Amino acid sequence: MTKEKAQARREHLQKMRAEQQRKQRRAALLMWGTGGLIIVVLVGVVGFYLINTARQTSLDAVSSVKYEAGQHVWNAVSYKETPPVGGEHNNYWQQCAIYDKPIHSEHAVHSLEHGAVWITYRPDLAKAQVDKLKEVAGSTGQQDYMLMSPFPNLPSPIVVSSWGHQLKLTDPADPKLGAFIKRYQNGSDTPEPGATCGGQDAITTTADQAPLPPQPTGQPQTPMETLSPSPSQQ
Repeated sequence: MTKEKAQARREHLQKMRAEQQRKQRRAALLMWGTGGLIIVVLVGVVGFYLINTARQTSLDAVSSVKYEAGQHVWNAVSYKETPPVGGEHNNYWQQCAIYDKPIHSEHAVHSLEHGAVWITYRPDLAKAQVDKLKEVAGSTGQQDYMLMSPFPNLPSPIVVSSWGHQLKLTDPADPKLGAFIKRYQNGSDTPEPGATCGGQDAITTTADQAPLPPQPTGQPQTPMETLSPSPSQQ
């Protein structure tokens, strides 16, 4: 092989190696660029999901008021909020359950004092929406402290309340409903946490079935406010 041919071969090999290196660099850049883009997209998707979830379950719209606990009375009470979230209430509490007719607020407020969440809805709310509310009420939080009933003249189609807290809603599928239940049911503001929302002294009738109980005459009689033995967690 002549000197010129050897030199030409070396130059050709150098060019081939240089071209191969350029291809490898391009492939590496493409791979890292694609990988970086995928990471950016994933971070964006996760970030959007977290932000959207936080927005959907935000409880910034909850209104809160302070009420003194233990104000037991026998008479009917005129409440500031609709439905009420605290204040004076009957000596007997309402059995925590799902009712298809209105109940006495005076009993319901006593249940709130024990840690219950009270889901109320307008009596003319569509059946499909009421059924959805019942589904949420039956599957979220502690069923031993869940109260649900229709309530006339609500300021919103649906209102969920606990002692001192209230949230107005329009859609039973709103994630804020479940978030409210989880935060405020037997929450830190519950005046009598762990007190039963049932038992033999609980009221099980609706407002149309029985009036408020009259004040006992003679020997004072008051219901026994015992601790619930084991609230069911769901």
